[in-house]
Amino acid sequence: MTREQWDERYSQRELVWTAEPNRFLVAEVEGLAPGRALDIACGEGRNAVWLASQGWDVTGVDFSPVGIEKARRLAEACEMEVTWEVADTTAWQPPSDRFDLVIVFYLHLPPDSLNAVLGHARSALAPGGTLLVVGHALRNLTEGYGGPPTAEGLYSPDDVVARLGGLVIERADEVGRPVDADGATHRAIDTLVRARRPV
Repeated sequence: MTREQWDERYSQRELVWTAEPNRFLVAEVEGLAPGRALDIACGEGRNAVWLASQGWDVTGVDFSPVGIEKARRLAEACEMEVTWEVADTTAWQPPSDRFDLVIVFYLHLPPDSLNAVLGHARSALAPGGTLLVVGHALRNLTEGYGGPPTAEGLYSPDDVVARLGGLVIERADEVGRPVDADGATHRAIDTLVRARRPV
């Protein structure tokens, strides 16, 4: 989707998604000492705001100014401090060697663009830092529920791992996620990869 399409989607209602953080973020960050965190493609800011509430010094980046404005309002409502930036994540270069945690959640791009974003994410990690990538799995298209209707931009755990050279892979799995819709509970299939930069 283009920036204009995301702006339109974000402007249609107060929150496209819940204000609650993603379940996998909460589970995977548990036990990490708070430091500097970067949320790439942060959307309406729910994950960035939750990280701030846990003591992280957070920067959230997204190419949608409407999404970032909503993220600002969410942070203010929760009385949390987050640094927000409007930028194209495929071109934006974060500071190198700076962040103890970098997250990339549900960002689905053509292969070259995904390579660029994950390269930026990798270079942004401080020694010992953690990278967490979560998105709709390729298998979700045929066996899961929701998500993009075509294979373009979807990825398996192996697809992500192949783009993370130089990092220590701590987890690379497909994970199930319940989705309540149309009076029933469905199962979505996501890719989850957690990696660490060696010290």
